[in-house]
Amino acid sequence: MIRIADSARAPVTAGLLVATVFVALCSLALGPLQIPLNRTIEIVLGLIGIGQSSVPAYEQATIEVIRLPRVLTALVAGAALAGGGAVLQGLTRNPLVEPALIGISSGAALGAALVIVWGLGSLLLPMAAFGGGLLSALAVFALARADGRPSAVAPLLGGVAINALTAALLGRMIYAADDQQLRTLTFWMFGSLARTDWAALQWLVPVVAVCCVMMVREHRSLDALALGDQVAGHLGVDGQRVRNRLLGATVLAVGAVVAYTGVIAFVGLVVPHVVRLLLGAHHRFLIPGSLIVGAGLTVLADTLARMVVAPAELPIGVVTSLVGAPVFIALLWLRRREQAGDDA
Repeated sequence: MIRIADSARAPVTAGLLVATVFVALCSLALGPLQIPLNRTIEIVLGLIGIGQSSVPAYEQATIEVIRLPRVLTALVAGAALAGGGAVLQGLTRNPLVEPALIGISSGAALGAALVIVWGLGSLLLPMAAFGGGLLSALAVFALARADGRPSAVAPLLGGVAINALTAALLGRMIYAADDQQLRTLTFWMFGSLARTDWAALQWLVPVVAVCCVMMVREHRSLDALALGDQVAGHLGVDGQRVRNRLLGATVLAVGAVVAYTGVIAFVGLVVPHVVRLLLGAHHRFLIPGSLIVGAGLTVLADTLARMVVAPAELPIGVVTSLVGAPVFIALLWLRRREQAGDDA
């Protein structure tokens, strides 16, 4: 397993940030119209008010209107999913937890299915998906509090029940869909950034940014909760209050993202494991690192989704699953090998 000294964690985090920015710039440059990287950087700098762009107008429009909103959405989506995964794994002290396990993704998929199958119009799809994810998460929290005793495991058990219910209802909606609706629904359930635009980013970015700031600010509380609720209480941390705040932030961030991108698998599960190997388990570095790596990984996955079968496009969830599943298996193998070495 990789071991990095405490003094090197900040430079490694900065290096991950630089790598993510580079991946984003490459994604802006790549596509059916190949734009040189130096002209891509010139366009981006011009858009933020640094210098004047002298590139052809069609290249400027390609990046500004088509590619930049998509790349920014991928950055925001990856940060929300990976940050939410790191927070949930810290709250539950369970490394196999991800946002989908508390019902957000399945509820959003059910909300989207209702709009698609009932023909209510594409404008209602994001709102229905967000509402479905929010209602599912609220139902999970209600089940978790049914016995009146706070628990880190209770939301997971509630999530299993709600996921089973929404899966059954979703199956009924799929059965009722015609061929065109089924294709639309299937593509959305595997995630896509093809319909992103500046209008969506105007509210998506502030919501996710506020939630991510809340996640980062609670790093000391998460470290305390890792020792158990009783020890955290002795350290002055109100475990239930912290848990409510962080669960709320995760639900808002992930629900907002899933409402526009569909279900993107494995990012919230795999990224925290990778960052934990690189930067350690302290949430001071784990959460920012997860935000950065999740953003970069999602941009990379979306770029591959656009390029592999061009001019067609793969759902981004297919790419993240194809990459994430082998990586997660390898991480489990490395962890087991390390534990076997410690036992020996």
